[in-house]
Order: sequence, then C-alpha cells, then structure tokens
Amino acid sequence: MTTIDKLQSRAETQKIARLLNADPDHVAFLADLPPDDVRRFREQSVTALYDRAPDMLDKIAAATKLVPAGVAAAISQKALGPRLAAAVAGRLEPARAADIIEKLPVAFTAESCGHLDPRRIPSIVDRLDENLLVRIAVALAERGDHLTMGRFVGHLRDSALTRILPQVDDATVLKTGFAIDRADRLGRIIELMGPERLAAVIGSACADGLWPEALAVAGMVTGEQRGVIASLAAARPERELDSLVTVVAEQDLWEALLPLVALLSEQERRTVAVLPALRSAEVLTGIVRAVVATALWAEFLPLVELLPEPSRKTVADAAGALGDRDLDALAREVDKRDLWELVLPLVELMDDTAKTRVFELPAFQDQTG
Repeated sequence: MTTIDKLQSRAETQKIARLLNADPDHVAFLADLPPDDVRRFREQSVTALYDRAPDMLDKIAAATKLVPAGVAAAISQKALGPRLAAAVAGRLEPARAADIIEKLPVAFTAESCGHLDPRRIPSIVDRLDENLLVRIAVALAERGDHLTMGRFVGHLRDSALTRILPQVDDATVLKTGFAIDRADRLGRIIELMGPERLAAVIGSACADGLWPEALAVAGMVTGEQRGVIASLAAARPERELDSLVTVVAEQDLWEALLPLVALLSEQERRTVAVLPALRSAEVLTGIVRAVVATALWAEFLPLVELLPEPSRKTVADAAGALGDRDLDALAREVDKRDLWELVLPLVELMDDTAKTRVFELPAFQDQTG
C-alpha cells in the first residue's frame, strides 16, 4: 500500500468514525487497510444505516407531505431535532426535502447535514438556492465540520464555490480537501482558489500541523497542479519547509513527498537540499530505506547530488550498507532508468568494502564492461 493510499485510508477512517458516531480511536485500525476496501466498507455502512430505517421514518415523511413546507420545517426543528430531521429528509423526494430545508434556520440545517444520507446529497444540493448553499457552507466551516463539508463540496457549482472560498479559513479549506468525497472536483476547486490563496492554504499546513493532509491533497491532483503545489511549498520559509521534512520523517511519508520534490526546478531543489532536517543521519538513512522500498531512486537522486557533502556521505554509507538483495535492486533500477551519472559520485564516497560490493554487481559490470 502506497503512502498516498495510507493517507486516503486515514481520511476514510475519519469519515467512518463520524458516520458511526464512534470514537475515532476505536476504528483507527481501519487506516491500515487499502483505501478502496475502507471506502467500500463505508458505503456498506451507509446502506445498512439508511436503507434499514424504521417504518416510523417513512410515516413521518409521508405526514410532512400533507402540510406546507413551512409547517414541516417547524415540526422538524421543534419536534424532531437535527438528527431525526435529517433521517426524515433522506426519505423524502429531493424537491420536497429542498423546500423544507429552505424554511429552516441555517444553523439547524448545518447541524443536520452531518446526519443526512450521503447518497441524497447531490439531488438535494442541486435544488437548493445558491445563497442558502453559501450560508450553509459557511456555517459548517464555523462549526469546524470539515468532514461534512467534504461530502458536499464536490457537488457545488463553481459560482457557489467562488463565493464560499473567501469566507472559509485556510485550514478548513485544506481539511475539507483532505476529506473530499469527489476527488475529481479537487482540481477545479484549486483553479478557483488561484495561486495566492493556494499558497496561503499550503502555509496553513505548517501553522496548523496539517502537512499529511497537504501531501494527500497534492497526491489527489494531477498534471501541472502538482508541480504548482510543489513549487509553492518550496517557496515557504525555511522553518516551514523544515517542519515538513520533520513530519514526513516521523510519519514515513517519503513516498508522498519525493515525487513532489522531483517536480521542482534545480534552484528549488537546492533550497530543499540545505534544510537543517536533511543534515540528520537518522532522517537521511530513513529516506534511503523508504526509497529502497518504493524504488523512487529517480525521484531521490537529483536531490542527493545537491546535498552538502556530509549529507551525501551519509546517503552513500546508508546505500553501501544495504543487504545484497536491496543493493542489487538499487543497481537494477539505476540501470533501467539510466541514473548511473547520479549514482557514481555516491559510490565514490563509499568505503572500500561497499565499493567492492557495488563493482561486483552484475548491473554495474554491464555498465562498465
């Protein structure tokens, strides 16, 4: 399972905890499973929770059809409460549910949204007035309910998103992106944000301890946007960039970070190469272990050549200490990707024993023969 998979599983686990009204610690073990499996479990849980609802809900839903929407809204607010009102809304036709929602106080609706059948969200959102959608989204942000926002945001029109984004703080934007159900809409949301706001959101990753969430979001976007995110991150102050490397080392997220580093210009990589955290032998050795496990040598070596010599020596020693199997795999990957020009300077920094082992590898013999 890749690092991005692990981060996505983490997000799915948070969603399941909310869905089941469970302590997140009690379902944390799910984060070790593949994200597709956790997502399917969440979908099965939604089916079990909402399709086997008591007959009483259908009777209440039928009764609301007999009274004006304003009366039904008053009943929902005074007699049912947010959770039960959301359950009843899930049994109504989307148009009727939207009519009632528009008569409810925004705060009540925002609280109810977290309990609504997720499968009904697109059809209901499509029928709500945009002004109301904006107010509900802002209310959810004020409640700190990024998980519910993640359910809704992918179904909002561009015009609504353009109005919502300036009213939501940077950390909430990042948390919502991490929890978004429709990752295919994430790229468009980033476009609507623009580079200045995107840079501010990336800055919140440091200020609010959200670097894993930022890496997950970067892993969900494609094409040029990944490079833009990488460059904006590299432009952050050294203290913030160093905190990123520290978090990545602590949580072993190199598989998410190194592909982004590979997208940087040489000057941007130079900025990364001199970070204080990359002077740590423990951190550098951890990177080598991660690169061995993920075969990301092509992403890592362009950074290695820019490291200060003591750091390059640490990397060389860590590579030279690899077991025969891992060292041979390294050589084969380097040969396949034609990376010898970047590797040979590292070999020169190894001790004699390690050099001999490298020189005896079949892949090296093929290169020099």
